[in-house]
Amino acid sequence: MMSHILTEGFNTTQVFVSWSGGKDSCFAAYSAAENGLDLRYLLNMVNADGKLSWTHGLSSAILELQSQAMAVPLVQQRTSGAEYEARFIDALNTLKEKGISGGVFGDIDFQIHRDWIEGVCDKAGVMPDLPLWGKPQDRILADFIKAGFEAVVVVTKADIMGEEWLGRKIDAAFIKDLKKLAKTKPITPCGEAGEYHTLVIDGPLFQQRLEITGTQKVLRDGYWFLDIGKAELKDKN
Repeated sequence: MMSHILTEGFNTTQVFVSWSGGKDSCFAAYSAAENGLDLRYLLNMVNADGKLSWTHGLSSAILELQSQAMAVPLVQQRTSGAEYEARFIDALNTLKEKGISGGVFGDIDFQIHRDWIEGVCDKAGVMPDLPLWGKPQDRILADFIKAGFEAVVVVTKADIMGEEWLGRKIDAAFIKDLKKLAKTKPITPCGEAGEYHTLVIDGPLFQQRLEITGTQKVLRDGYWFLDIGKAELKDKN
């Protein structure tokens, strides 16, 4: 099965990005743009009160800052867990009305979720593109860093990675320590099974960088979270 679907005989290139704020969705967006797709919207699912994202537990305000830094509009769809798929399809239908004909997803090798993506996109009549699909995770992580992106760890699964990982930058030292940890813990390089999540703060897609100025470490439901209280956009040097 091909990872790129949109680029195979597809005429229209205006797409949304299924956006978590983390490295995989960001690098997928970058890869899609490099392949000629036009990134028009970032789509993020948030909880019913609109305060936190579903995937990474990031505040809506932080994701909005990312959107501003990238100069790509953010669309946030509120939902409860029971309504998630229906609300996601609603969001796709709304984007389709705005001229969007495809979506970019950062999934790598979780087949069940790929099946879900293709199912909801089919129902909405949009084409999915998964530019990272099937690539080795260690290569994705290395290429993400090589491309010039900066990201920090904002969530860790407590029984695998402790609070000391929160706030760490995704760099060569991080990869080295992650490999050591993988000798004793069930962890994948990109954290595809939810072992850790990240927040991208700068990179080729960013016109400004995101500077985090206030944080707090919180343990919730078996996960450590880096709650970001303060952040601002800064011009690049």
